[in-house]
Parts: sequence; structure tokens; C-alpha cells
Amino acid sequence: MAILWAALTAVGEFLIIAYAPFPLPFVAAIEGQIVDDAFRILMMLAVPVFSFVVAMLIYSVLRFRHRGEPVQDGPAIRSHGFFIAAWMIITTALTIVMIVHPGITGMKSLQDQASKKVDLVIKVEGSRWSWKITYPQHNVTSQNEMALPVGKHIRFEVSATDVLHAFWIPAFRMKIDAVPGMVTKVYATPTKVGSFETDAGLRLQCAELCGLLHAKMVMPVRVLEQKQFDVWLAQRAGAN
Repeated sequence: MAILWAALTAVGEFLIIAYAPFPLPFVAAIEGQIVDDAFRILMMLAVPVFSFVVAMLIYSVLRFRHRGEPVQDGPAIRSHGFFIAAWMIITTALTIVMIVHPGITGMKSLQDQASKKVDLVIKVEGSRWSWKITYPQHNVTSQNEMALPVGKHIRFEVSATDVLHAFWIPAFRMKIDAVPGMVTKVYATPTKVGSFETDAGLRLQCAELCGLLHAKMVMPVRVLEQKQFDVWLAQRAGAN
């Protein structure tokens, strides 16, 4: 069983390391990469525990299965004090490790990123079942698309007009509730140029069940080079 456990653990860790981007969707923000790195560490720590359970099940099925029709209950199995103590100590240690890293260290990384100088403020207002985007520094509003400049640190100031909504751009991994009567804030720094047409993760999605057309509360997001973003703002300013 120990050999089987070691083999399954080695295979699982190899797949996570060798195919690191595979389990996770498209990421396009510094904050999103921090979240992905934390998730990948959690997966690596979880593999030995999961593989141990699987190895135990496989070994038990092969070693102790009954051939033919059983005629009586099997012999009683007594607990093993050392095994139980070792399992509790190891899993507790893993839990403490996860709380410290990537838990506390990951949150600190996100807080450090959020404390950096803000290049752009965007007000996001959710209503059933649409979004209103305002660029107060440029006196521009948009209700059919959100455009963002790549490489700029952005503060999203999120609110709602009616019921609870949730601001979520999957490619950024960052999410915050949109609460009526409140302004909540979330930060993101886009790292890749792209659009909803090239990857569905670049969309503003309501992530809080808000009524009949909740699933339709989607707005495409476009990440542009600074010059293209300036042109986009100028066009929207003219339209407004």
C-alpha cells in the first residue's frame, strides 16, 4: 500500500507541476496569478492526502475482498492508535501550513498589491439585470462594454441600485459583493490584451443570484493598450 501511495502521489504532483496551466482557466491580472499560485499550492498539498485515501481503498478491495457469497459477517477490525495519531498529526500540520501559506501570505500579497498607487478608478453599478460603468476621471459612461488599459492598477468601486449583486471578472479571479447603499472596492491590474471574443473569462459577470435573468447579467470586457484605450475613451466621450 505504501508503494501504491507513493506512486499515486508522484503521478499527481507530476501532473500539477508539468501541466501547471492545465487545471486553471485563462488568467489576465496580477491578482489572478496570485490566486492561481495559491490554488496550485493547495492542490499540491492535497494530493498526498487524497492519494492515501485512494491507495487505502484500492489495497483494501484487492487484499480483503470476499470471493463468493458471504455467509456471515467478517471479523471485527480493531482501531490502530498509532495510525490514528499519525493521521491526526500529519493532517493538522498540513492544515496549519495551508493557513500560513498560501492563506496568510496570499492575503498579504493581495493587500500589498491593492495598496499600490491607483492609475484608474472605475465605478461599477449593478441593477437587475445590467451593469453601468463610469470612468469619473474622464466623464465617460458605458452600458454595453467595459474597456481597461493593460498594465494599469485599477480600483473598481462597486455598488447596486436594487438587490445584492456580485462583481466578478473570471480572468482576474477577483470578486466583491455589490450592495445597495454601499460602495465596495476591489483592485486588479490587467496583464494581457484581449477581449470577450477571444476568451470568455474576460467578462463582467454577476456572481450572486439576483432574480429571473441573473445568468444574463453579463458585460464583455476588453483589455487594450494605452493608446487604444485612449481612443476608446474619446469615442465614448463623443457618444455621451
